[in-house]
This record gives sequence, C-alpha cells and structure tokens, in this order.
Amino acid sequence: MIQRYTFVFAGFLLFILTQPLLAQTFRLSGEIQGTSQKPLEGAVVSLLNAKDSSFVKAAVTEANGQFELLNIKSVAYLLMVSNLGYQKYISKPFLVAQTDATLPAVVLVEENKSLAEVKVTGKKPFVETKIDRTVVNVDALIGNAGTNALEVLEKSPGIAVDQNGGIRLKGKSGVVVFVDDKPTYLSADDLANYLKSLPAGSVETIEIMPNPPAKYDAAGNAGVINIRLKKNVLKGFNGGVNLSYGQGVYRRTNNSLNFNYRINKLNFFSNASVNHNSTYQDLTIWRRYYQPTGEYTSAFTQNSYIQRNQGGNNLKVGVDFYASKKTTLGVVLNGFYNPSLVNVTNKAKVLNAANEITSLVEAVSPTDRVWKNGSANFNFTYKFDSTGKELSTNADYIHYQSTSNQTLTNTLFDPQNKFVSQSILFSSLPTTIDISTAKVDYTSPLKSGGKIETGLKTSFIKTGNVADFFDVLDGKRFPNYEFTNNFNYKENINASYVNYTREFKRLSVQAGLRFENTTIKGHQLGNEQTKDSTFTRKYNSFFPTFYARYRLDSADVHQVGFSFGRRIDRPNYQDMNPFSYPLDRFTYYGGNPFLQPTFSYNFELSHTFKNKITTTLQYSLAKNVISETNEQRGTIYYSRPGNFGQRISYGISVNGSLQPTKWWTLNLYTEYINNGFKATLYGQKLDDSRFYWAVIPTNQFQLSSTWSAELAGSYQSTFLLGQLLIYPIGSVRAGLSKKVWKNQGTIRLNVSDIFYTNQIKGDIRNIANASANWFSYLDSRVATLSLTYRFNKGKTLNVRQTGGSESEKSRVRS
Repeated sequence: MIQRYTFVFAGFLLFILTQPLLAQTFRLSGEIQGTSQKPLEGAVVSLLNAKDSSFVKAAVTEANGQFELLNIKSVAYLLMVSNLGYQKYISKPFLVAQTDATLPAVVLVEENKSLAEVKVTGKKPFVETKIDRTVVNVDALIGNAGTNALEVLEKSPGIAVDQNGGIRLKGKSGVVVFVDDKPTYLSADDLANYLKSLPAGSVETIEIMPNPPAKYDAAGNAGVINIRLKKNVLKGFNGGVNLSYGQGVYRRTNNSLNFNYRINKLNFFSNASVNHNSTYQDLTIWRRYYQPTGEYTSAFTQNSYIQRNQGGNNLKVGVDFYASKKTTLGVVLNGFYNPSLVNVTNKAKVLNAANEITSLVEAVSPTDRVWKNGSANFNFTYKFDSTGKELSTNADYIHYQSTSNQTLTNTLFDPQNKFVSQSILFSSLPTTIDISTAKVDYTSPLKSGGKIETGLKTSFIKTGNVADFFDVLDGKRFPNYEFTNNFNYKENINASYVNYTREFKRLSVQAGLRFENTTIKGHQLGNEQTKDSTFTRKYNSFFPTFYARYRLDSADVHQVGFSFGRRIDRPNYQDMNPFSYPLDRFTYYGGNPFLQPTFSYNFELSHTFKNKITTTLQYSLAKNVISETNEQRGTIYYSRPGNFGQRISYGISVNGSLQPTKWWTLNLYTEYINNGFKATLYGQKLDDSRFYWAVIPTNQFQLSSTWSAELAGSYQSTFLLGQLLIYPIGSVRAGLSKKVWKNQGTIRLNVSDIFYTNQIKGDIRNIANASANWFSYLDSRVATLSLTYRFNKGKTLNVRQTGGSESEKSRVRS
C-alpha cells in the first residue's frame, strides 16, 4: 500500500517537474550608490508590495553595488534601500512588466544630509505565516525578555510544554527541536534543561513546521521546531548584550552576548550565555489498590519536594572565509557546560483498607550532575552563478558527556513515627554519546521558473550508558546487580531527498520525497545476575511531502493552503535500554528494547483572510505512538516508554493578528482538537478520545514612541495524552517596556503567572487493579527585570545557514 502510494506520488512529482510554464516570473536588477556615486556593498534592498507595503523579497548588494531579485511576478512594487550611515530610501510605486527589468541607479544620501522622503516606521509582527512553516519573532513580545528558550516556546502558537519539559505541537507529542537547523539530540528532560539554559535574548526566531519539507530529516511525527539564534549581519564590529534577573520563590538569571566582526574576507561571530535557574516542584501523588473483583485493599500517598539548582554556560563561535564571490568556507564550534544539583525529599504514607496508616517512609535523594557538550561544524558553499544555483556541504561531529552521582536514602517508620529501618543506595551514571554526520545539498533554479533541491546525508551514532549501583552498609559499598547495567547502542541512517518548488500566477507548489535507510544495533552487557543480550534492526522508508498555496486575489491578501507529510519518530537512544532503576522506594523507571518507530500521516488545510487571520483544519494518523506507559506490579510502580497502537488527532485552529486601534494589537491563537488513543497496555485495553480547547491571547499596547506594554495569557481545557488525563490549566502575564539610549537599549519588566494558576494536576488511568492521580505546584510566578543593549558599526552582510545534522540530537536521553 505504502509502496504503491509512493510510486504514485513520485509520478505526480515528475509530472510537476515536466509541466510547461503556466505563469511567468522575471528578474529585477539594479545598482545602489553612495557618496560621489560610488557603488555601495552590503546595502539591504527590500521589495515591498505597493498595495499594502508587505514584504516580498530582499537582496544584499555585491562589491560593485549591484543586486538582483529573482522569480518576481508582474505586479506593482515599492523598493526600499537601507544602509548604515545613509538615510533610508523608499521609491515611488512601479510596475514590473512581463519581462526582465533593470532599475535606474539609486543614490543614497548620508545621514547628515537632508532628504525629502516619507518616514517609514514599523516592527516585526509576532507571527508570520509561510507556505511550509509559521515563524515567531521572539523580540516582538515584552514577556519574552529575561526568560529562557523553553518559556518562549510555551508562548508560541500551537505549542504546549508540560511540567517535565515535554513539548507538544497542536496536541501531538513527538516534536523534534532544532537549533540553527541542527537537532539538539536530547531527551525530553535533557532538552528542557538545555532550553532553560538558553536565554530568550539569544533567540532570533522560532520556526514551527507541522509538516517539514523533504530537506529536513523525517524524524518527529508531530513536526519540527527550529530555534534560530541571533547572528548579526553587519560589517565591522557589532552585537548585543542581554542581562536579566528574575525572582520567584527562588532567583534566576539569564545573560547573553552576541557579536559579529567582519574584516576583509573574514567574518567572525559568537553567541555566549551564562545563567542560573533555581526553582522547585511540590508534587503530591495518590495511588489506590484493588482486588481483581474491584474491592479496595490499600492506598499510598507521597509528597515530593524537588528543589533544582541549574547552571547554564553556552558558547558558540564561528568564522566564515569569503574566498571569492562564489566560494565560502566556514567553521562553527559549539559547546555547553551545565551543572545541576537536584535535592528531592519524599514523605510517603502506606494505608490499609480501613485507610489506617501502616507505615511511614521518608526518602532523601540528592543528585549531582554535570551535562556537557562540544561540537564542530565544517561547511562549504559554492555559488555557480547569479541565478541561485548553489552547492553546499556540511560535516558535523558532536560529543555529549554526562556524569551523575545520586544517593537514595530510604528510612522506614512505624505508624507512631518510630524508626524501623534504613537503606542507602548509591549510583553513578556516566553517559557518552558520539554523533558524526555529513551531508551535501544542491539547489538549482529551472528555466521554467521553478527551483529544485536535492541532497544526500549519512549519520553515525554511538552511545555508551553505564549504571553502577551500590548498596551502602556501615559506610561500605557493595555492588547491587539488580540495577547495575551497561548498555551500548549504534545507529546508522542514510538518506536522500528531492524537493521542487514553483510559483505560478496565483498558485505556489512545493513537493518533495525523502528516502531513509536505518540500521540499529543494541548490546546489553551482562553481570553476575543477568546474561548478555543483543538486538539488530533494519528498515527502509519513503517520506513524501506536498504543499500548495493559492492566492484568491491579485493583492495576495486572501489565500488557501494545503500540506501533507509522512513522518517517523524513532525511540530515544537510551529508551531501548532494558534495565530499570529506582526513582524512589515505590517508583522505578525502565527502558524498553522492543520499542518500534512511530509512523504518522499528517494533513492540513488552511485559509488566510486579509493576511491577518489563518484558519487551519488538521488530521493526523499515527501508528505505534511512543509515549510513557505506567504499570503497578505489587508495591512497585513502573514507568517506561511503550507503543500505543494508534493515535488519531483532528481539529481546527485559528491564528490571527488584529489591530482594534492604532496603539493596540491583539494576537490570538486558539485550537479545538480531538485526540484519540487505542492500545493494549499490560493486559489493559485503552480506547478513548476527547476534545480539548486551548487559547493564547496576547495584547500589545504602544503607549508612546518609547513606552509599550503587554497583557497576555493562556488556557487549556482537560487534555488526553495516552494514559494521562490532564485537568484544565491557565495563566496570565503582563509586561512593560521602555526604549533608552537613543533606542539602542531597552528595559523590560514582566511578571509571569500573576494569579499563580499555572499548576498542573491529572489522573493516570488504565492501570490494572489500581488508580492514581497527582497535583503539582511549580515556581511559576516570577518577576523579571531585563536590559538589552545593541551596538553596531558596519554594513549588512548575507547570513549563511550552516549545519549538517538534522534530527539525531532530539533522541539523546541519559
């Protein structure tokens, strides 16, 4: 069935590639001059729609001052030119006739000279919609100042983050997170910690792609979120500084610096951050046990106070060497050093059928962990000509290393709180992950007006996970072979893709096909109680994608769109480790070597009204969904990843930007979606579906030329996620912003979760002979004061996107 579908899709793609020209597009060129009519290099040339001044395309002038804009349609435009040290230029409206055109030379006037021109002011919108993605401009919200990248994601349309850092997109889990087009290779917990260490001030945009193009790896059945960090694009020395201090119950800081320095043929850039985040979670869990006949037998309640102290130190440095106008070489180095100390205090009660206390348990579990990373990217780009024909290559090496030491002390008391016994379990959990990837991409415009992209990629992953557990008696350590294990994992993925885009008169089309070959090997080393075990798996898959957007009017303000994509979600590397380890006396976490990859089919149909309101219908079918499963076995509660047989998700979302008055802008996102799951888990059948509603309103107020304010919030009704039923949750936040130092600096004050309502609770269902629920208080109400300062001296340069690794980072777990 899938093979037949793939051949039909490939035939359709070939049909598109061979179609005759349906609508002409043209080339627009010109020259920008400065003082004494000398050519200006690095001037930014923007093409705007004459009807509503909306952005169409941009280019940067070469050393001879010339620029060109390709694939231009025959409509009316405005030309805007800007360059540091010169006054901004705005042309009168002009019409592009049905032929290539060269505009008269534009001469810019220096800042100290007068120019009778129209003053154009504006700011980036919070959300921009493109054919294959939604782009969120982070600096557009005051509430993002002084926060971290994970908190920025929570405020983005269609994205939800749970208390453990798990990320959902339009109600679906299984999202792959990229940073600068490179995957983070991290599990949900480690990804959350990394994003908390990444200040929002270092983030430029967030790209949300429920159906990513074929150029991206097929991993992530819910789609891809790409976080683009700030990289200055000016000649000379320039950059920005972000400083912030936040106070909830505990303090937190987020500080970052980015700069760029261009001299001759070399361009140096860097992004660094240092931060500290102290927070807490007050978690209460209730469990009740029953006979197979339904009779209540006993209960268990536990309160866990978790205090986290996390440090984040991130550094990115790179250099581009412009060997010629056609050839660019680059090196990018990344790394982070993130220490953390987590102290957990558990107090539990065990009750009998009469709800009388039979025993009391107190557990103290401090964990000292250091998570560090180093990576190197080498890239090369060659531009064959000025039409856009380009070849690029990327090679990446990434190394992760984690050291974690934990002591779990369990003390048992009788109902009168008298000491009975005590046990101490010490663990050392070192982890290493090595990832090597290489890819080559080729882009070529076609004479018919379309563009074709194709490429190859290979990746090799090797992980080592050691878990050494020791029982501590009288100060001496004795090996505990029940939990001690050593698991090694190897994976190789080879991929190729082809992607085609074309602009017709009113129709835009993009179609792609990706092929991936996967080979994995797992080796569980034995110990005195457990034998060695191994497993090997191989599978091949095709992943088609298709997008279409039709403009209903000549001004491009009303549009309809359609997208389709097939995706895969592979298990995290460590999730296939078959051993279990204790989180406390009553709760164990384990891996699952029998996990199968998730395959999903995702459809979206959208309508955009006046470029302001986009309504989207969605449908997704996923098989073998990987999610947390829960089992009660005796007195031990087991949590491990498992496969749900099927998940069907469908619903509607609306994303709009309205301006009720000149000084008030309302950005509103809402969704109404049904999630349904079918599975048999540990002998229990799960067949349930439920609608939920979520809304995120963001009000922005421009009080004066230097003062602005923001009032925003979020609400989500009861939500079904596998065995979990999460109750309604919501919050309100507010912010105030003031521009200083001739608009080069900004001071912001914001308060999150003003009414302290962003506290999560829920039920765990479909557990044999048991039921469970929980309630969690978080350190969510935080007042943050931040300062941003920007400096620059120089001219604008082209930004190059680098990075060859596409999806592997999202699957690291330790």
